Amino acid sequence: MLLVDTVKQRRHELVPILEALKDRKERKLLVLNKVDAGAKEPLLKLAEEFVAAAGFDEVFFVSALTGDGVPELKARLAELMPEGEWHYPEDQVSDASERLLAAEITREQLYRQLHDELPYDAAVRPESYTQRADGSVEVRQQIVIARASQKPIVLGKQGSRIKAIGEAARMELSAILGVPVHLFLHLKVDEKWEDSREIYDEIGLDWVK
Repeated sequence: MLLVDTVKQRRHELVPILEALKDRKERKLLVLNKVDAGAKEPLLKLAEEFVAAAGFDEVFFVSALTGDGVPELKARLAELMPEGEWHYPEDQVSDASERLLAAEITREQLYRQLHDELPYDAAVRPESYTQRADGSVEVRQQIVIARASQKPIVLGKQGSRIKAIGEAARMELSAILGVPVHLFLHLKVDEKWEDSREIYDEIGLDWVK
């Protein structure tokens, strides 16, 4: 499936991808996004051009912003997926450790609440995950950002944003674990965190350089 931003298009990146897809025998789906931002006729011409270039089997017109066309795309993808046996219990939400799951939930809230304000160059490092005597869980995490200029964005006015991020993550994690959660977040600026193998290991990602 090739997803195309119909506004930016980025032809210098698309052309080699289309060329590489041209002779592939697998079923190929073309998804044109941001259909809410333009007229219908140019979109149809764009679809015709890409189908001619790479031989796409199906074309979907969607808008991630408004949701138009997204249910149809999801339904078609689900329809195309081969059925397989369950590899994990149906009630198991993840195969990650609870420590990594907690970090992932906080990272999700980071991007949900900051949207386009924060570039995708932040990470959440799990520092500690402790079971308390009363059955609750104490979680301490470090939010790592690449530039000092991003610090006010994450903190918000008088710390309101990081507090909201922490509260939303705490509530979601508590619901998943079924116990009260005490979540503590702090912020660190590290311009070279993306070059740290240790951080990649901590957040469960493979180190590839």
